[in-house]
Amino acid sequence: MFTSKEWKEQVRQQFIADKQAKKARQQAIKGMTPEEKKVAKATERKNNKQVREAYKQAIKGMAKEEKKLAKRKAKYYKKLKNRPIRYSIVSLVLVVVIVVANAITPFVRDIKELMAVELNNNSPEGIAAREAGELLAKEITDEGIVLLKNTDKVLPLADKKLNIFGASAFDMRLAGGGSGAADVSRAVNLFDSLNSVGIEYNKDLYKVYESLGYSEDVKSKSGIMGIVSAILSKSDHDEPEISYLTDEVIKNAQGFSQNALIVLTSDSVEASDAKPDQLTVKGNKRALIEKVAENFENVIIVVNAGNTLELGFTQEYPSIKAVLSIGTPGATGPMSLAQTLVGEINPSGRLADTLVYDNTSAPASENFGDYKYENVEGIGKLEYEEGIYVGYRYYETRYKDDEAAYQDAVIYPFGYGLSYTNFDWKVLSHAFNQKTIKVQVEVTNIGDRAGKDVVQVYYEPPYYEGGIEKSAIVLADYAKTDLLQPGESQVLTIEYPTRQMASWDMHHEEAYVLGQGTYSINVSRNVHEAVERIPFELTDTIVYKESLTGYTYENQFEYANGDLTYLSRSDWEGTYPTAKDISLVAPEDVVNSYYVKPEKVEGELPTMGADHGIMLADLRGLDYDDPKWDLFLDQFKIEEMIEVFTHGGWKTRPVERLGLPATVLLDGPAGINFFFKSMTTAAYPSELTLASTWNDALIYKMGEAMGTEANAYGVHGIYAPAMNIHRSAYGGRNFEYFSEDPLLSGRMGTALIEGIQSKDVMVTMKHFILNEQEVNARSGLFLWANEQAIRELYLKPFEYATSTTDVSGAMSSFIHIGNKWSGGNEELLQNVLRGEWGFDGIVSSDAYFGFMNPNIALRNGNELLLSAFPSGVEKEVMGYYKEDPVGVALGLRERMHTICYNILHRTSAVK
Repeated sequence: MFTSKEWKEQVRQQFIADKQAKKARQQAIKGMTPEEKKVAKATERKNNKQVREAYKQAIKGMAKEEKKLAKRKAKYYKKLKNRPIRYSIVSLVLVVVIVVANAITPFVRDIKELMAVELNNNSPEGIAAREAGELLAKEITDEGIVLLKNTDKVLPLADKKLNIFGASAFDMRLAGGGSGAADVSRAVNLFDSLNSVGIEYNKDLYKVYESLGYSEDVKSKSGIMGIVSAILSKSDHDEPEISYLTDEVIKNAQGFSQNALIVLTSDSVEASDAKPDQLTVKGNKRALIEKVAENFENVIIVVNAGNTLELGFTQEYPSIKAVLSIGTPGATGPMSLAQTLVGEINPSGRLADTLVYDNTSAPASENFGDYKYENVEGIGKLEYEEGIYVGYRYYETRYKDDEAAYQDAVIYPFGYGLSYTNFDWKVLSHAFNQKTIKVQVEVTNIGDRAGKDVVQVYYEPPYYEGGIEKSAIVLADYAKTDLLQPGESQVLTIEYPTRQMASWDMHHEEAYVLGQGTYSINVSRNVHEAVERIPFELTDTIVYKESLTGYTYENQFEYANGDLTYLSRSDWEGTYPTAKDISLVAPEDVVNSYYVKPEKVEGELPTMGADHGIMLADLRGLDYDDPKWDLFLDQFKIEEMIEVFTHGGWKTRPVERLGLPATVLLDGPAGINFFFKSMTTAAYPSELTLASTWNDALIYKMGEAMGTEANAYGVHGIYAPAMNIHRSAYGGRNFEYFSEDPLLSGRMGTALIEGIQSKDVMVTMKHFILNEQEVNARSGLFLWANEQAIRELYLKPFEYATSTTDVSGAMSSFIHIGNKWSGGNEELLQNVLRGEWGFDGIVSSDAYFGFMNPNIALRNGNELLLSAFPSGVEKEVMGYYKEDPVGVALGLRERMHTICYNILHRTSAVK
């Protein structure tokens, strides 16, 4: 770093050079024609603008000290400029060019490195894997469609003539945007899909929409992959004003058929959340529905959205006979929909969320939104005051003893879904004890069509006022039948640990507690419709003081409680969340602790740069704690460890001399995709549609197919699955997450993880944790929640996956739990993830932003920084090393241990 005297002298010398440059420039201009002078000035203005923009971008990416120095230079230069000496603006530009040239070069190199990632997706193996994946995607879409209403059995269609109304049919939302996007460029549009199954749509009506500028181009914004989709996929196209539906158009359509279909869409995209109005069917959309409903006998509504729309209007018009929810169904969605309409597919999907008349009736909606602290620069605030009462946990508990109020609030309950056939259930046996809950159910197809059914098991725990908060009912397990022909039966065995019904006691035991009393084990069609309730009497309270790995439980997140009042079923009105009491002034202790640096570690530096002649491949098959790992790690230099740690975005850096290869890590919740490039890959439905299948085995096959595709392309790891929950209807990435329920999310995520990892491809389950809102997430967000809610809802999907299978990776989230960033949170990453759950995989940060702190990440269990511009971060970490060499070296050594172990044992990258 220059001294003040040195950099001031540098600027002065530049100033002198500028004077000489100006003289030369003036001399050159004298000989120009007027037109040449005009061109020269215009070129200069353009160049100046480009340089200024480049300077702004460079400043943003600089380390803190570099940024300070650059600003001081600019300020000093301005001071010189204001002296009574005339000089050209070129001098300032030249100073800027020097600063920019020095600052921007590493970032240009970073981008070039990212763009240089090549994927072999046109090999015979790649093409075969992609084609197999797309066939499987079709199976998933087939089972992910949920039939919500079918009055008079209007579906399957008897009259295969259909009027298609509305602009959304021409611009279906087949995928979300951002890292959860999918390549839907090869999708067959809705109209061609209808043709293929023998449905004749009204061509004259089609031409009316064509005259308005609509066409059946399925390559909509939702299909754009990568970073561009996160920018372009934000708008929600409303319907045009319905004046085009003249009496003549309506009469023509009535003459064609009394069947009418309307597609309702809503955009979902990373980096922005839905607005309440967006999920309310109103304006031109509502006018369209009214017009069609008043003029046609059989109206079919297709809900094509990644967020839950308010569907109360479907109950208002008798002519709305059928409602189908397809989520964001991937490239095969239109074809699956068409086949469902004619009965080639019998819908077997079930809702992964509760559908209500008013999305704002959910308590989580009260504090959802944009709140910024006044005394912590750039940091937002979010309060989870609803506690455990999210989704059906709220509605089923709040209205437990008031069925009329429940019916006024909920239109379709969690787990709901109809079929074209009917099923009869018979509970054959049950066995309940302190270890296991087990039920056998015989399912018989008593209808006249082949179909699949889903048996759901819930428990109703005992509750007393003032005790641990408990939902009135909780999903415990489920199973889906095979395709049953008419008259065919199948016996499903549903079994889960009794321990699963325990609640977290954050006030007394600081452990999971299974309270004594009577539990009702419900064999149910959905959360609100039990076929049989079986009592289970627990005579003694059981306290689980240790995790399954033997780690002693205790509260880990008391500091994140935020001194809030949390919703309680003992006083709904008095504890209901309200935004009116949100304080935007952080307490002094919160602010002070947020800015505290890690304490310097004293002692000896670990060995670095040794030469033991050990290559990474030599450690294959050895346990994580084998002594030979220490000898191998002794060989890394500090520069190598910093480089691997900081260059972890979408690829990892190699250390060739030690046999550590580079790896390619790409996004993949709905199929492999690269945030910075368009790719030709198999496109799967989004996770909301995956969860709607309630079919773990099918999702496991998807994981296998993705793993095979990754192997063919040269991809070693996939940033998936996304396992946050739908806290509210408005989350911008609800399409990318499975469900409002943590068990369903955990089951689905685990199936995908096991499938991918079966092909020696790493996974990175994300976003760990509490990333249920997009607003303010990327600028830093302090999130306040109580320990019980954190454990029972938001940790639970990740815990299920980690305790069920050997997960290779997790992505820490943008979110601060309280004021502690997830990517450097010792309680989260070391105590819970690695301690309580026994996780030994790689933790990566989410996309790197300036509020993130590499110094605490490397010390507290975050192995890789997912940065698009790692060069600046690399310099920052080297600065930390100079300040605290022992602490940084020890942290990086442990990070390298985990990285190397996983790349060696969980990928095929090491030859």
